[in-house]
This record gives sequence, C-alpha cells and structure tokens, in this order.
Amino acid sequence: MKQTVATFSAVASVVFVLSGCGHKAERAAAESLPTAAVRAQVVASKTRVATEDVVGTVRAELRSVIEAKVSGKIEQMLGVPGQKVKRGELLASVDAREVQSRLDQALAVRQQTEGDMKRFASLLEQKILSQSEYDAAQSKFRVADAAVKEAETMLGYTKVAAPFDGVITRKYADVGDLAAPGKPLLEMEDSRTLRLEADVPEAVVGKLTLGDKLPVRISALEAELAGVISEIAPAADPNSRTFLVKLDLPPQPGLRAGQFGRVAMPVGETAALRVPAAAVVQRGQMEIVFVVVNSHTQLRIVKTGKRIGDEVELVSGVSAGEQVVVTAVASLIDGQPVTLQP
Repeated sequence: MKQTVATFSAVASVVFVLSGCGHKAERAAAESLPTAAVRAQVVASKTRVATEDVVGTVRAELRSVIEAKVSGKIEQMLGVPGQKVKRGELLASVDAREVQSRLDQALAVRQQTEGDMKRFASLLEQKILSQSEYDAAQSKFRVADAAVKEAETMLGYTKVAAPFDGVITRKYADVGDLAAPGKPLLEMEDSRTLRLEADVPEAVVGKLTLGDKLPVRISALEAELAGVISEIAPAADPNSRTFLVKLDLPPQPGLRAGQFGRVAMPVGETAALRVPAAAVVQRGQMEIVFVVVNSHTQLRIVKTGKRIGDEVELVSGVSAGEQVVVTAVASLIDGQPVTLQP
C-alpha cells in the first residue's frame, strides 16, 4: 500500500513538473512572437429591452371561404388548389334551370303588364278609363319588373366568381355535389399580403400598442423581418387566457402562409455586459476573448448571451472595465505582447 502511494505521488510530481514546463514553454513562445497592433474596447454594461419569444403562424391577410348563394347541383368546378385566379374569374357554376324558369315566367308577366299599361294609357287619354285604374296597371308593371330583376340577380348567383386576385388553397366540393348557402365550395387567399398571428399572454399584451414594430423570425427564412402590429384582440381567449395579435409582414422571397415563426415581445428592461461580436472567437466548443493585461493578451473562456445588432452579451468570463481585443482576434495567442491602436 505504501509503495502504491509513493508511486502515485511520484507520477503526480512528474505531471506537475511537465505541466509547469509546458505552460512556461507556451509563455516563452508567446513572448517570442512579434508585438501585435490591435484595437481594444472597454467592457461596459448596457441596458436593453428584455423580450420573450411568442410563437405564431404566417397567414394571408385577405382570406375568403367561397360559397354559393343559391341551392342546386354543381355543374362545373373550375377552381383547384394551387391555381392562381383573377378577380371575377369563374370558379364554379350551379344548375340554373329552376332559376331560369322563374326568370322566363317573370319576363312573361312583365310583358303582359307592360302591354296592359300602354293600353290603359290610351284609354286614359280618351277619358274612358279612370286615373285610379291606370295607376293600378302601372303598379302591376313595376311589381313585374322588380320580379324580373330579382330573377336575373338569382341567375347571376349560379355563377361563382373569385372575389379578388389570389390563389385557391382548398376545395370542399366537386361536380355533382349539392351547393347551398352556408356550405363552402372553395377557399382562397391573397398571398401577396401576409401577417403573423400569435397568441400573446395577458402579462405581455399590455405592453403592446398598434403600430409597434417587433422583430419576427421565420424558421424557413434566415432574414429577420420587421413586423408591424395591425390588430390586437380586445378580449382574451377564455381557455388559453391569451390575446390574438396580428403583425403585418413586409414582402420577402420564400415567405408563405402556414409557416412557423417567432416574434420577440417586450417584457421589460435588463442590463448586461456587451462587446462587439467580432471580439468573440469560437474554438471547438469554447467561446473565447482576449483581454489586454499589462500590454499582453490574456485568454478568457466566456459564455455569451443574446446578440443585439453588431454586439453580443457576455454572461461570464470578463468584468466591467476590462479591455477586450476587437481586431485580429483569430490570429492572437495567450500571452502575446500587443500595442493598442486608437
């Protein structure tokens, strides 16, 4: 047992000596390097608006569920999902025979009443007919004319047209199905104007106002978008206790309805040490910076937080007031002599 302890102590001593020699060798190698001219920046604590990410879904601002206004069998279904359509373009047609019969009947009645009114007008001039009888004939003609206009309107309802320029997204019926008011046939949307819809907690919604610009990140895109709050629901959902908030999004290639996104909602203010992002170097799994101490570099392993523009927060590894190298960081080594540039 004593021999084992003695052996372990000897090994530890050798490792310590070798370690010390290695460190001294690194320091000597660093001292032998030429002096590097670098720029440094003092680490300072800065405040920022603390945010909380809220998930949402990209949806079209203009969406429509298209229905028939009259009942009947579908004769044509021209709209299919993915098809781009123009406003007024025919999407479907409903069997119009019943409505056409009503129109024919109304036209016949109007023709008859129109003939009666003309004959009564001639009799009125000859003073054979009283004014009241002529007025009654005139009223019958107006009723018949209104019936014709109603039937013509109903006949127009048998043709289902696109209400705006857009894309067909869903199809609920096909040829031979029964169309009726309240029964959807197609669904379409205008993909040119998109927005993010998010359910915001009640603790956060009080800090939002219409017109606020908030950063939006879409998972399928690399760019960060500036979303503008266009709608805030006045009442919370009774089940989730959240408020529906809608943010208008700018046009962006690759942005599509149905995509998943996150919006940074303001929740308060926080302070943290912040340095230029260029000061932090990734080496393997570690993030490092070089601090200037007595005109030499000192390597520090740091932990970063949020990135704000061209700067990044440092959670640990440095203290306020220290000078961090911000240029030519990747070529430096620990202990290398440096001179500071203005």
